[in-house]
Formats: sequence, structure tokens, C-alpha cells
Amino acid sequence: MTEQPPDPQQVTEWLAAWRTGNLDARNQLFAVVYPQLRQIAARFLRQERADHTLDPTALVNELALRLLGSAPLAYKDRSHFFALAAQVMRRILVDYARARMAGKRGGVQQRVTLSSVADDLGAAPQSEDLLVLDDALSNLQRADPRAAHVVELRFFGGLHEEEVAEILGVSLATVKRDWRVARAWLIDQLQSPQ
Repeated sequence: MTEQPPDPQQVTEWLAAWRTGNLDARNQLFAVVYPQLRQIAARFLRQERADHTLDPTALVNELALRLLGSAPLAYKDRSHFFALAAQVMRRILVDYARARMAGKRGGVQQRVTLSSVADDLGAAPQSEDLLVLDDALSNLQRADPRAAHVVELRFFGGLHEEEVAEILGVSLATVKRDWRVARAWLIDQLQSPQ
């Protein structure tokens, strides 16, 4: 049985209250959104190696520490909160992958291709792939910031196209076009010699 998403209006109210310093609102918010964040984390970690030291709970706890350890950001609403959470989760995963790769002999990244990009970026990449994807996504950010944001929100944030359109303030058709362009661009980048 999957958890029902929290009422978006209630989440927005808790975010506004947290911004004014209400720690009870912050605690209520995290209690309600925790299951959704954990589902996103589980999706990423499902494809990792069996001896991975992060599990979904640890990843979400690290996310919570980073979000709770800073001053409350000016979250507009539920979608904006999940968009920012996706960015932080991406940074955690990339930082972890970099640390893991640095510990390997030589710490050198190898060129890989991500078949998951061709499959709608549907499966979480391995640590090595995640670093390559992060580099490619950073390059896409410079070339087409909105398309990169669409990838980040969909892939790392687990948001649906409609939610992405709402966050970015663009039409659903624009999100779909950006998603197609970004996927094609990333596939080209990931298959090109490094």
C-alpha cells in the first residue's frame, strides 16, 4: 500500500510557518513528506551495488540534516520543496560517488554509457555512472538551464511532468519537449569519447 501524498495546501502552510521560525510546523512537514522522500531515495539506491553503505533511510536522513541544518529557504509550495530536495539529494549522491571513486585505485573515472538515459532515465545509475551523468548534466545546465532543471526534477526529484511544468511555470508541452531534448543531448554526451 502506497502512502497518500500530503495535501499540497497543508504542506505550503507548514513551509510558510517554518520560514517564520515555527519548528513544530517544520517537524510536521518532515513527518508527512518523509515517506515520499524515502520512495525517491529507494528508487535511486535500488540499482546500486549490494554492499552499498547508504540505504534509503540514511539518504533521506542526510537530506533532512542538510535541509534542517540550514536556515529555512523560501519554499513557495510542495512542488518547490521537492524540487529543492531533489537538488540536495543529487548533491548527496554525487558527493558519495566521488568519495567512493576517490577511494578506488587511482580514483580515475572511466567512460560509460547510460542505457537508463535512453529508457527515460528510469533506473538509478551506479556510482560511476552517476558521476558521469552529473558532469553531463552540469554541461547541459550551461547549454540549456531549463532542460537541465527538467531532468533534475524528473530524475532526481521523482516529479511528474505536470509537477515540473507547475514548478517551472511553463506548459506541459514545453516540459515534454525539454525532456526529449535533454535526453537526446545527454545520450549524445554520454556516448561521446571522453
